[in-house]
Amino acid sequence: MDDLGFPDLHHARAAEGWLELGDAVEAERELQALSEPARNHPDVLEICWRLRAFVGDWEGALAVAQTMTQALPDRASGWIHQSYCLHEMKRTEEAWRLLRPAAELFPEESTIAYNLACYACQLGELAAAQEWLQRAAGKKGREMVRTMGLDDPDLIPLRAFLADW
Repeated sequence: MDDLGFPDLHHARAAEGWLELGDAVEAERELQALSEPARNHPDVLEICWRLRAFVGDWEGALAVAQTMTQALPDRASGWIHQSYCLHEMKRTEEAWRLLRPAAELFPEESTIAYNLACYACQLGELAAAQEWLQRAAGKKGREMVRTMGLDDPDLIPLRAFLADW
């Protein structure tokens, strides 16, 4: 973000700070103060996505994530955010279809494997969900994935598997 000029850098950092404090109104105000070119900066798009997600505006968050994947197809976060929005909008099968190819594009990104496990589980594909958890564990470590999974409502059907894993 340091490549943003003044005052855009100040506004972007302030928006991030307000968001961390839980003040969406002030974060939005700071984002509105950005110059037009700065609004398409990758780090600013990330802040915009976080704000839309924070307020539960999944349609708006999806639009930002789509902009991210179009502008920055080599960044995993846009792909992850798009599918997460779709899942939150109860479009889990679409989230699965969209994120699945990203697993090949970003094989080291554990969040993709973990989210695919969640989506597979919600779609009733428990064996596939277990395989994706194994992949995520290969990158993050089994204990971390197990701990996350035991607390994740998307993985409730796999609680017994996770408890013994």
